[in-house]
Amino acid sequence: MILNYMVQYSGGQLDASFAALSDATRRGVLEQLGRADASITDLAQAFHMTLTGMRKHVGVLEQARLVTTEKVGRVRTCRLGPRRLDDETAWIEQYRELWDARFDELDKVVADLKQQEMVHGHHDRD
Repeated sequence: MILNYMVQYSGGQLDASFAALSDATRRGVLEQLGRADASITDLAQAFHMTLTGMRKHVGVLEQARLVTTEKVGRVRTCRLGPRRLDDETAWIEQYRELWDARFDELDKVVADLKQQEMVHGHHDRD
């Protein structure tokens, strides 16, 4: 199955990406960096957090390769990383298709039960 291969192939990267994306602050940092590069100091101020706290968030995003940083002098500038989340999107799509198929089957079962109820209901009244 394609899904199993994909999970085995990129499981570590998927774990790192989803862990990074699980936090609202980190998602906000990605949104901010999507508009413009920013220093860690600027990000810390924008999110009302300490430099240490923001460094930790940026570190998680760096491990997932979603953000890169470059130090020039005393300023560490952050920018979006090279990853485009293609594997993550494919993983989500596989599960969306799986759930769609399951709900389609459930819809068929419900429709069959309703049909049986109508048929049996009419016979019981006669």
